Amino acid sequence: MNLSQKKVAAALKNMFVADALAMPVHWFYNPADIEKAFPGGVTRFEAAPAVHPSSIMSLHSTRAGGRGSQDKNRREREIVGDVILKGKRHFWGQPHQHYHQGMQAGGNTLNAHCARVLIRTLTANRGHYDKQRFLDDYIDFMTAYPPRHPDTYAESYHRGFFANLESGKAREFCAATTHDTPSIGGLVTIAPIVFAERLRGVSINAVKEHCRQHLYLTHPDDMLARVCTDYVQLLDDLLFRNPQQTGAEILARAAKSSCGLDLEALMEKSLDDRHVVGRMFSPACYITDSWPSVLYLAYKYAAAPKQALLANTNLGGDNVHRGIVLGALLGLITGEVPNGWFDQLTQRHEIDREIMALLATSTAEV
Repeated sequence: MNLSQKKVAAALKNMFVADALAMPVHWFYNPADIEKAFPGGVTRFEAAPAVHPSSIMSLHSTRAGGRGSQDKNRREREIVGDVILKGKRHFWGQPHQHYHQGMQAGGNTLNAHCARVLIRTLTANRGHYDKQRFLDDYIDFMTAYPPRHPDTYAESYHRGFFANLESGKAREFCAATTHDTPSIGGLVTIAPIVFAERLRGVSINAVKEHCRQHLYLTHPDDMLARVCTDYVQLLDDLLFRNPQQTGAEILARAAKSSCGLDLEALMEKSLDDRHVVGRMFSPACYITDSWPSVLYLAYKYAAAPKQALLANTNLGGDNVHRGIVLGALLGLITGEVPNGWFDQLTQRHEIDREIMALLATSTAEV
């Protein structure tokens, strides 16, 4: 395995580690609630608590994206329970229900499993992205019974996609637009495309176009697409960086060009992480705040990936999806997976085989 492949392996493993680490306090918006559930904060993989103090899962529509009715007495076919998340409808509509109800310590959320779907799709296509193949595999995975993942929640974009598919729309046009379409969750499945194709020698411009096409299958938003392109470029710059450049230098340049954020000046203020991600920037999913939050955490903790992932986790909000993007960046910078955490994932063997199979496509004959 060459240096680039080692960095990619670390980046992909860190994605799944960050997801599982943040899962138990995903969408906790009050830091005091994290402390109450896990005194001293989350320091290791934990199971999802029985009670989620910030949960608004009961307000989310079970028939489409966004929020809406959850009347269990109606007899119409529902997206949640009948099309996706089969057998899990009864977890919806309950107050303070954890989004990832019943998940074990070291378990990965639905969106991380979707990243695994894409990794398998890329491997089957010898490292090249094909949106029709992905749609085949995504729909098959999401509608499977019994479900092939442990999660009980599906984000708005999943529910909107399958509501449109059920209505008869062509699958490549099933992406739904809601208030949270421009969210960090749209970047969760981007890194595997970048890694697979760039290691195969596909041009960076072609990879950017493939990532944009992929994004618009589920997250049709121009602002998010611009950030996606910046993210692709950042991943590429870190993957193939000149040894004379540090990861922090590349992050600082990317932050200025992408969102006008001066990371060096921000660090000189010596602010608490909760001031930066909580007051300066919202800890919610919206890309206007989550993207600079990721860049800040990656820059501050570029040499300390363990601290970075713990800090992200204990900041709450949409820490799962921030963490997946952050983990990819940190893996490329350090080439390391911290603390032996990957070996504690519930499906570590399967994920490791999938990552190694994807990397093998970069050494296969083109």
